[in-house]
Amino acid sequence: MTTDSTTDDADDGIDPVTLEVLRNQLESVAEEMGQTLIRGAYSPNIKERRDCSTALFDAEGRMIAQAEHIPVHLGAMPAAVDAVRERDPEPGDVFVLNDPFTGGTHLPDVTMVSPIAPDGQIVGYAVSRAHHADVGGMTPGSMPAGAQEIYQEGLRLPPTRLVEGGEPRDDVRSLVLANVRNARERRADLRAQRAANERAEERLATLFVDHGRETVLSGFDAVIDYSRERITEEIAALPDGTYEATDVLEGDGVTDKDIEISVTVTVDGETINVDFAGTAPQVAGNLNAPIAVATSAVYFVVRCITDPEIPPNHGCYDPVSVSAPEGSLLNPNPPAAVVGGNVETSQRVTDVVFTALAQAAPDRVPAQGQGTMNNLTIGGRDSSFTYYETIGGGFGARADRDGMDGVQVGMTNTLNTPIESLETEYPLRVERYALRDDSGGPGRFRGGLGLERSVTVETDATVSLLTERRRHAPKGVAGGGDGATGENLIDGESVPAKTTVDVAAGTTVTVKTPGGGGHGDPEERGNDGVDD
Repeated sequence: MTTDSTTDDADDGIDPVTLEVLRNQLESVAEEMGQTLIRGAYSPNIKERRDCSTALFDAEGRMIAQAEHIPVHLGAMPAAVDAVRERDPEPGDVFVLNDPFTGGTHLPDVTMVSPIAPDGQIVGYAVSRAHHADVGGMTPGSMPAGAQEIYQEGLRLPPTRLVEGGEPRDDVRSLVLANVRNARERRADLRAQRAANERAEERLATLFVDHGRETVLSGFDAVIDYSRERITEEIAALPDGTYEATDVLEGDGVTDKDIEISVTVTVDGETINVDFAGTAPQVAGNLNAPIAVATSAVYFVVRCITDPEIPPNHGCYDPVSVSAPEGSLLNPNPPAAVVGGNVETSQRVTDVVFTALAQAAPDRVPAQGQGTMNNLTIGGRDSSFTYYETIGGGFGARADRDGMDGVQVGMTNTLNTPIESLETEYPLRVERYALRDDSGGPGRFRGGLGLERSVTVETDATVSLLTERRRHAPKGVAGGGDGATGENLIDGESVPAKTTVDVAAGTTVTVKTPGGGGHGDPEERGNDGVDD
């Protein structure tokens, strides 16, 4: 492998104006990657919901810039780049992977990593990650509620060359497409990811011409140093101390028993250490989360309680360390099932770390939001289609304003699937899509409202639901009330939070999402300009 360190031949010094110009241009590279992926994708999950993320890394595997996409994708991306770098990549290679135990998050999130070598030497990596609507497994959509080992969840890909030395590996592509439903759509989405990565190399080559190779490489170090300096200043402003919290998940799809997540957060000068000792052992069901997913959730929280305007890159993450016992819910051993860990456990990790750090920065932490992605997957039993969506809910109230209504909360940042697109692309009909009245927790500032979405399936299908906060409500803070719990119904009958069931044509599936918790004493609502 030929690499070029970002510090070997570049002068570390770079003036502030050039740094600001380069920082914005590098972030624009990541944004253009995302736009290319979204425009080129076929599946509504990517082109409409934008369930995808893109980022730029240097030759050492450090994140330089990211598009503002999906938090759970982006914080875990460095593990994917590290896994690829261990495979001795060469210019012209393109790697594909989804293995949660080798750089991935869960199997539907397919990651593509391409070495960037505009002058024949690897100077960085372009990375795209997209949630594919199906990657095989025991149910359409590859989100089975009852999975008990990863083999049931779909095709598992360690870092594998999809392109080698510029030549596509048709054998690898054929192997992947033979193991997924709706292969035509998967082929197109993979092609869109490759185009996104190619866009990064084109844009970086242009920056080399415009600024000079050494200036750009020096800029890699400079933007990382800039973010590190700003984040350490923010952390240093927090009171030193050890802060603890616990929360639970509502069963793992095999049993309904609560599963505890415990955290100890230590703020010490300019560093934060997050330790999940005391968290439950890995479970039989699919809520296990790889350590990269837990780490991603921690990074998200730290960015939220510091200055979110700090450019997100490797420098933001340097002062933060994360650990979890091996064999635990947040650091499971294979062949643990993990598909729900990425989407639901990550949300609870976010909640519990926020709760701990609220003791250090109470004005910066909102009441609990809906705390779930409300994963709804519907697939034809004849494998003719797979629809996947996460559904928004209530955002927790903040110290100075109400929570937002019907939004994605925490580790997801997707849009919804527009009704027009959903009904055009799938044999589905939307019966109702509305805010849930009075679902936000009361308070001086009320929690955001949840949503109700009812969909009728017009053909025989399999429905999978992976949801949370159906039993334990999102908590209010500072005297605020709890948000409403969510509910799942099939033809009007309540079903478990995590379930997979075959349904006949004409069945209506309804998801009522949780509201956010309230902030402050409800009796004070209406004071100081707060509306009734």
